[in-house]
Amino acid sequence: MEDNLSIQILDYYTWKIPDSELGQGLLLKTSRGNIKTIVHQSPQLQTDKAIIWVCGANGGFEGPANGMYRTISESLKHSIRSIRIDYRKPNVLSECALDILSAISFLKSLGHSQIVLVGHSFGGAVVITAAEFSDLVVGVVALSSQGYGTNTVANIAPRNLLLLHGGSDMRLPSEISEKIYLYAKEPKEIKIFSANGHGLQESSDEITLFVKKWILNILE
Repeated sequence: MEDNLSIQILDYYTWKIPDSELGQGLLLKTSRGNIKTIVHQSPQLQTDKAIIWVCGANGGFEGPANGMYRTISESLKHSIRSIRIDYRKPNVLSECALDILSAISFLKSLGHSQIVLVGHSFGGAVVITAAEFSDLVVGVVALSSQGYGTNTVANIAPRNLLLLHGGSDMRLPSEISEKIYLYAKEPKEIKIFSANGHGLQESSDEITLFVKKWILNILE
């Protein structure tokens, strides 16, 4: 990511999320534009643990595995704060990484010191890119990741890395995650779900539980 890129949070507001969604709308007003997020937290939650979730090149909030982001966020909202981010500029890697860094800055202001980043497809490269720029990040999960933008994966260490991919992914084959794994340093883990395509829908319940357990192990 270019050294001259920077972003600052100027203010934040609530916004009305779609009726089909769960959580609370939080809009971060930054020096580079507004970032829409959805926050999952119980009232008066006090924790230093958080998860940031990002999607693929088209942005949005949904994520893979039949709404896994929302499912895990809701199930953990009494102990871990989650923020789902909709990119300001989808498919622009450096700008999307800055969106994550803005969310990290916001979480830091709330007292968070342990953060896990989760990204799907293009978002896998986004979380890998952003992770090295914050000492608050303790874990990175890249789901069905693209290869472009992951050349700095070795810099994630000593943060924990999970690479998860569908073995039947026709859009971004699982060999991409296998190659990323080779360049990454320990601690690292790779998991291939053979019957799954790019959206990880075929084994969504199993994958959701696997990712949730991995995150909880990192944030214990």
